Amino acid sequence: MNEAMAYLNGEFLPVSKAALSVFDLGVVAGSSVSEMARTFRHVPFRLDEHLRRLEQSLDVVKVDPGLSSSEIQSICLQVVQNNAKLIPRDHDLGLIIFVTAGQNLTYLGMHERTRARTPSVCVHTFPLPFELWSDRYHTGLHLVTTSVKSLPDDVIDTRIKHRSRLHWHLADLEAKKVDPAAMALLTDHDGFLTETGTGNLCIVTGSTIATPSQHVLAGISRDVAGELATSLGLTFVTARIRPDELSRATEAFLTSTPHCMLPVTRFNGSPIGAGVPGPAFQRLMAAWSDLVGVDIVKQMHDGSLSRMATP
Repeated sequence: MNEAMAYLNGEFLPVSKAALSVFDLGVVAGSSVSEMARTFRHVPFRLDEHLRRLEQSLDVVKVDPGLSSSEIQSICLQVVQNNAKLIPRDHDLGLIIFVTAGQNLTYLGMHERTRARTPSVCVHTFPLPFELWSDRYHTGLHLVTTSVKSLPDDVIDTRIKHRSRLHWHLADLEAKKVDPAAMALLTDHDGFLTETGTGNLCIVTGSTIATPSQHVLAGISRDVAGELATSLGLTFVTARIRPDELSRATEAFLTSTPHCMLPVTRFNGSPIGAGVPGPAFQRLMAAWSDLVGVDIVKQMHDGSLSRMATP
């Protein structure tokens, strides 16, 4: 098979054939939970942690995928093993797992209630689009706070990694009115910083790295950054962070699965610190590269050039 393979509801099939019903609640109502892992040298990174978080999300939303975590892990490894053959040795994959809540009973009727209660389970991969992030390791990101707020825990429990993303879309539209290249950074209803639509915020003051403690998804990449920071003699803490604290920070960065870390160099139109990626970010990025045996920044740079050159 020269086309990438996906798993959907008990079948391995070409990814172009992996299609959800228009009746699926993942489509109709955004009722789905998901995980994204990535590979390094074609081996999934921290897959066990991602599957534990998936299991937690499923438990909170009371959806039984009909598969154990070990079965899902086996499916993930099979899909990665197949699809890694289709990309260069020095490139890597994003790995997606999602589970929907079933299908819309209103569309199906009571005679189809068993089908309506049957979740859809999908595993697929995609070549990581390094060109989206490669320049950002050097120029950094611009974050902008918006009038759109984070969803409170009593609306959607932040233990759930879900695909209800409309509020993020609206927030990013607002941020891009300030700067077309900016990304939204949401606050909670008390005015404290939370997270972006793609990752966790970390701010650096001296030898201390702080990350928001409430109304945020507990990021696996954030945890890796914390482990690496501790190994480098830095202090890593969770705390409630006000916007003015980010403005005064010496540096800041985001953590997220596909790019691991990206520096934040501007906030609400003003530079953070010197306005360039700082030394803590550089040290952590080097330590992460050592951990996975891949020069991550170089991989992003070289991979972006090869992908942009492909017709």
